[in-house]
Amino acid sequence: MRYRTLGRTGLKVSILSFGGIMLDQLSQEKANETVARAIESEVNLFDVGPTYGSSQEKLGTALETFREDVILSCKTEPDKTASEVREDIEKSLNLLKTDYFDVYQLHEVTDEKSLNSSLKKGGALEAIIEAKNEGIINYIGFSAHSEWAALKLMKEFDFDTIMFPVNWNYWYNQNQGEKVIKEARKTEKGILAIKALAHRQWNSEEQKKGYNTWYKPIFDNEELAELALRFALAKDIDTAVSPGDLRMLDLGLKIVEKYSNRSFELSGAEVDRLKKYAETQGGKLYPIPK
Repeated sequence: MRYRTLGRTGLKVSILSFGGIMLDQLSQEKANETVARAIESEVNLFDVGPTYGSSQEKLGTALETFREDVILSCKTEPDKTASEVREDIEKSLNLLKTDYFDVYQLHEVTDEKSLNSSLKKGGALEAIIEAKNEGIINYIGFSAHSEWAALKLMKEFDFDTIMFPVNWNYWYNQNQGEKVIKEARKTEKGILAIKALAHRQWNSEEQKKGYNTWYKPIFDNEELAELALRFALAKDIDTAVSPGDLRMLDLGLKIVEKYSNRSFELSGAEVDRLKKYAETQGGKLYPIPK
């Protein structure tokens, strides 16, 4: 596994990280096995949140003996009040069996209302800053799915990290991603890329093959999956968070291992191939279907 520095935090993170939402569909025994296998594969960043069903509780149990060896990222909803966020923080600490978070984020800032709510007096960010001042949180971040939201958040507050889609389809078809990365790096923010192995929203007639993600992961085209993950890892990011299904984590680890001694950069022909996929098979990724 290769590692990169998570921006100005100085944290050394594995280039593929663990999307904790996948644990919600697993038994505790399977969750323990999945987390242990990820750590054996040298994955060291684990991301989770209260909206991910039973994932926090399962991850907390699975990580209990590994806590000091990993980087733990958690989150809260941006439209909550400061007191509600404090409750989220305390509950997450308890479920995850820890007394601090390496990174704590505003989660899924999608519209003006939630963005403005998170930043106002008595809003979500106020509680996160207070927790950081108390030593409960080391670094503050946010996740967003559109450039306008990410750019505005960075203008309003100097976050340490950002989480944003770095996805071939979203990049080529909706022109989303490049501006965010450039702006984030001006102040050395860490960048956690999401949806690197996502294809697009499900079509109504498609068989989901047991995948519970709101988007179709690239589970049925090995060439496209490899090009897609390499596309993300070749950008100026620090880590790519795995999709919410352990089969996709395994696929991501397989690709990363294949390129352990090679550059992720795409050749001109490979870029053309990926653009062709975007043109012929892309379709809409965001916004998230309600």
